[in-house]
This record gives sequence, C-alpha cells and structure tokens, in this order.
Amino acid sequence: MPESTRPTRRCPDCDGFPRVAITTGLRTHTGACHTVKVTCRTCNGTGLVPRRLPAHAGR
Repeated sequence: MPESTRPTRRCPDCDGFPRVAITTGLRTHTGACHTVKVTCRTCNGTGLVPRRLPAHAGR
C-alpha cells in the first residue's frame, strides 16, 4: 500500500516546541508579567520539518 504522507521529523531548532511565551521581566500596568510570543523560524510554527530524501549513490 503506498504511503500518502511524507515522512517528517521533529524540528532541530525548537525540539518540537514551535511557539513559546517568554517573560521579559517587566510588568504591565495591571501588575501581570509582560510576555513575548515567539514562533520558530525554521519550522514556521509546526514543530516538524520534512525529512531529506537519501541521495542516490552511483550513476
């Protein structure tokens, strides 16, 4: 049976955590911690990158 999906692997840059919230250490006017949401640029927020197909050796 043919495989319909391309094989994927976990992103090496974000290790599968593509979107994170980072605390800046500052406080908002209400007293809550100010956070910045960051998305991984390598996988564009999916957490997965396509596997490279093996190169054919020979002719």
